[in-house]
Amino acid sequence: MTTNPVLENDLKATIRTIPDYPKPGIMFRDITTLLGNPRAFRRAIDELVQPWAGSKIDKIAGIEARGFIIGGAVAHQLSAGFVPIRKKGKLPYKSVSVAYSLEYGIDEMEMHDDAVEKGERVILVDDLIATGGTAEGAVKLLRQMGAQVVAACFMVDLPDLGGADKLRKMDVAVRTLMTFEGH
Repeated sequence: MTTNPVLENDLKATIRTIPDYPKPGIMFRDITTLLGNPRAFRRAIDELVQPWAGSKIDKIAGIEARGFIIGGAVAHQLSAGFVPIRKKGKLPYKSVSVAYSLEYGIDEMEMHDDAVEKGERVILVDDLIATGGTAEGAVKLLRQMGAQVVAACFMVDLPDLGGADKLRKMDVAVRTLMTFEGH
């Protein structure tokens, strides 16, 4: 589920690309330039929430750290609660965790054990989907707590890395606003 080509081109123009970061061969897609552009930021949030406007969404789960910025805005627009999903050891209350795959190993993420209730309708939000390891871990964590993951939303998709397809195979609807080839 992607948006129209005109919107994609308008939003792409606000993304800064940094070559060879964090290592040679990587084209880093920096959304901070989009976030700093009030018109582009508002339009991106409006487009992310559009399919669910008027439907019952209980919570937005945002993945640390840029997912917090986007997820907070999406939660506000949908009158939903916000759930932070963080790296292990960052939350102050009792939490539940799940291991997830990184490009070179395994990490863990967690959320408070009372952040979602069984049956709540949740949308997962982050800035970018690449290999999908982090998002896949977040979906598993939310489902482990009984949430119904309605969709996952990202501003940027790197389709060559297969993350969005990985989520679709988990029966999660995926919404992205723009794609960039490569990694």
